[in-house]
Amino acid sequence: MNNATGHLTTKSDIYSFGVVLLEMLSGRRAIDKNRPQGEHNLVEWARPYLTHKRKIFRILDTRLEGQYNLNSAQTIAALALECLSYEAKMRPTMDAVVTILQEIQDSGEAEKHQEPKAGTKQAPAAVNASKSTRKPRRRSLAGTKETVGPNPKPLAHSR
Repeated sequence: MNNATGHLTTKSDIYSFGVVLLEMLSGRRAIDKNRPQGEHNLVEWARPYLTHKRKIFRILDTRLEGQYNLNSAQTIAALALECLSYEAKMRPTMDAVVTILQEIQDSGEAEKHQEPKAGTKQAPAAVNASKSTRKPRRRSLAGTKETVGPNPKPLAHSR
């Protein structure tokens, strides 16, 4: 929403999508009064963790049980942070958001079709998941070549 006019804009939609990305990464609701003080607002609680590559695991949904690609999770977290930018003009376009998410999905599809390299181990969680009789897990986050850090370069720019 434009604070000056109170009107919804495409950039306010981008902010909302950033909230949805955070909800997906964390498994939490945007507003949850049942959480401890300081964790009621998902965006306020998660923002400090989104800026540090090594702290991203603190917001990831534990119910994923490690069944995701950390690089992809970091890329999505960086994308969410861009979408949640305080300045609307610094938020990416939806075209840019879709492009980044498509690249993550495409790299994950390519990763699925590759045979494991000889001498490499499969992650224990992945081995256990294949033997499990429990309900199917969420779809894994795919791999990516994007890098994220304390001062990440923007993944997408507004047009």
